[in-house]
Amino acid sequence: MPSPAVLSDWLFTSAVGGYMLAALLSATEYVLARRPASQPAMAGAAPAPATAPTPALAPAPTTALPLGDRLGRVGVSVTVLGALLHLASVVLRGFATARVPWGNMYEYLSAFGLVAVGAWLSVLRRHPVRRIAVFVLLPVALVLFLAGNLLYTEAAAVQPALRSYWIVIHVAAAIMASGVFLVSGVTSGLHLLAEYRADHPGTQPGPKASRLPAPEFLDRLAYRSGVFGFLTVTFAIVTGAIWAESAWGRYWGWDPKETVAFVTWVCYAAYLHARATAGWQRRRAAWLNLAGLVVVLFNLFFVNLVVAGLHSYAGG
Repeated sequence: MPSPAVLSDWLFTSAVGGYMLAALLSATEYVLARRPASQPAMAGAAPAPATAPTPALAPAPTTALPLGDRLGRVGVSVTVLGALLHLASVVLRGFATARVPWGNMYEYLSAFGLVAVGAWLSVLRRHPVRRIAVFVLLPVALVLFLAGNLLYTEAAAVQPALRSYWIVIHVAAAIMASGVFLVSGVTSGLHLLAEYRADHPGTQPGPKASRLPAPEFLDRLAYRSGVFGFLTVTFAIVTGAIWAESAWGRYWGWDPKETVAFVTWVCYAAYLHARATAGWQRRRAAWLNLAGLVVVLFNLFFVNLVVAGLHSYAGG
């Protein structure tokens, strides 16, 4: 029987394939979407012939779902299946290494993708936003593809500096914040696009303009997820400072990772303040949210993989 590490790798690959398929199905639903509006009868057209009354006991006629809706529902099912496979992959990775499964960049990005998909499914459970799933699933699938092909690391023990219970608390909070920020940032980007289309109705034909949810809804969704991410990243920074004091003898040393984490905190604090300030337009606040997401991705890839610092071991 394959080892837990091998099973974890197989499940990870299957999950990535599932996310890619779900993104394709969602993209197809988005392309096929049409505004559900009744079309007025053409002037001068002959009236429709009268139909015979339906018998009282006859079954009511059923209308088949449009192809896009059917593909979208299948996409949600595939997403859920992919998330379950992904979760099993992360758990088996932990069993294989006898530690928490986020001790290197491959494992960190895997957990990050799982949190992002979980956050999206949580949103989807509460709100009818299935049509825009491709804008979340496609970035997640690309990040996981990069992790599995360029950053893969064999299952092994972590470096001595990471052998602390703080890795369970601090790193888990950072992963959760990053995954939620991805959903929040993507939603803000869609909010800006929806507002632009509302202000420029001639940029697209009418039936396609309603593919995106209302700008007000996207703004509220981005704000609420941004609040959760901000609280979580604040907790991650505080616990990281406590861990740094026990490991390196100081709470803060302006290491590149620490510096960019602080910049991230400032960006999202500015976003939440601007979003709650009456004088600020929500559109300008959305740009701050997007800037915060850019900083998160910069911290995730460039600082971890390129810049030398006390956190450089995260790339191993």
